[in-house]
Amino acid sequence: MKTRIASCSCGQLTATATEDPVRVSICHCLACQRRTGSVFGAQARFDKKSVTIQGQSRQYVRIGDEGGRATFSFCPTCGATVHYEIEGRGDSVVIPVGAFADPAFPEPSFSVYEERKHAWVGLPSNIEHMA
Repeated sequence: MKTRIASCSCGQLTATATEDPVRVSICHCLACQRRTGSVFGAQARFDKKSVTIQGQSRQYVRIGDEGGRATFSFCPTCGATVHYEIEGRGDSVVIPVGAFADPAFPEPSFSVYEERKHAWVGLPSNIEHMA
């Protein structure tokens, strides 16, 4: 177990996780592509009790393809998303992997919305797939 600190670009908003992630996943949905400005979103889900949030944030609620809500918390200064919560999973906090700026962060074990995956994207060989 390692303490990890996620941060926005300017450092004003942070999330400190004191336990290992429950799951690390990647999502190829178009909404995650737009949110990240990349070809997929990579995120780590943590037990909410193990995460401490510091700093000011603003929220954006996104309604997913199947009607579920996700509330994204981002820095009002630099705009970077540092954490979010998924409706019905109040015991969890999800943190974008890139917010940790840690190349040694654990690799994803789960991949979703692969029908929208860019053809040139490669995935770890042992990853669980969900279309």
